Amino acid sequence: WSICNEPWISRNGENYVDYVKRYQDLNKTFNPEKFNPEYWAEVANKAGMKYVVFTTKHHDGFCMFDTKETSYSITDKSCPFSSNPKADITAQVVKEFRKKNFWIGLYFSKPDWHCKDYWAPEWATPDRNVNYDIDKYPERWKKYCDFTFNQIKELTTNYGNIDILWLDGGWVRPSWSVDAETESWLGCYKRIQDINMPKIASMARENNSDLLIVDRSVHGRYENYRTPEQEVPDKPLDYPWETCMTMGDSWSYVPNDNYKSTNKLIHLLVDIVSKGGNFLLNVAPDANGELPIATVERMKEIGSWLDINGEAIYETRPISPYKDNKLCFTQSKNGEIYGIYLLDEGINLPEVIEFNFPQELKTGSIKIKGTNIKAKLIKQDKGYKIIIPNKLIKFSPLKHAIVFYL
Repeated sequence: WSICNEPWISRNGENYVDYVKRYQDLNKTFNPEKFNPEYWAEVANKAGMKYVVFTTKHHDGFCMFDTKETSYSITDKSCPFSSNPKADITAQVVKEFRKKNFWIGLYFSKPDWHCKDYWAPEWATPDRNVNYDIDKYPERWKKYCDFTFNQIKELTTNYGNIDILWLDGGWVRPSWSVDAETESWLGCYKRIQDINMPKIASMARENNSDLLIVDRSVHGRYENYRTPEQEVPDKPLDYPWETCMTMGDSWSYVPNDNYKSTNKLIHLLVDIVSKGGNFLLNVAPDANGELPIATVERMKEIGSWLDINGEAIYETRPISPYKDNKLCFTQSKNGEIYGIYLLDEGINLPEVIEFNFPQELKTGSIKIKGTNIKAKLIKQDKGYKIIIPNKLIKFSPLKHAIVFYL
């Protein structure tokens, strides 16, 4: 994003032209020699993750896959890593995650700021949009559409079966999709940029018949699910969705990033699932290709929690009222109802948990995941309360979130 010339982006006073040149030359020194896709897949698997969405190309245009459409890629000889046997990083990630039975998702940016047919060098680049009048230069836009089509064809043809095609850059969209939401994007939307999604989707599904396509924020036929960013909706949505969120403050690697605690991440996971969503958690490797130690630690701790409590997360359904204060609710396919209490760090379980629930629950002794100790469920005039045994309050081995069978 730092090469995009918009007011909200800071470059600490550096000359814009010089900065872009320096940024676009980074490929000449990029050499992630410690890239270990086997380890990435192993850590993600231990974290309890079930699908991966790998960034094959962001808006800056640098390709992390083998493409014939541009030399601005990790497999081109201009990049030192191109001589490495694992140079096609996308292929390596797909291979290793597929071994762990992950669904494979590929992120791809529709806008490409390195391509001369999107940001033409003859004109200034005042913002994120294509920087020329498409109606005036239709042949140039046709070249860009062909370029985009061909790259997506490479990704959906050369890497085996792909489950998710995750397309970003929602300001690249046809006229029919422009709505009040689009026009509220702080002036981001400037002109019609139709790249012919019907043609792209038809081609992509030729080799991937069950492909989910996420034409992000372009609500319609090719947005098979929606992707609220860095937020959790207040209530369930009327369509399939996932929250995409960073583990730290940044989508890319930043030294000493402010990573969310394991406790916070598990609470986010529970909150999202209780409302019927998936959690797409961003983890950014460093320039050497390594996952930061802090991210690995958190993923392992999330996995340890899921080893005990995954029954209340995987393949569950939202059930009203979804969340009551610190108690979230999910339901299994066979009707088992779970109450998941979000336990703050350094705080003991309370003696009593009170909550409202519209359905009739069976009162009496109830089980708690991860322990043989049982709690007691009592019906009140308004709602229910769970009585927690003293020995569980004082010496609880359970952390982060406690699952009750309701």
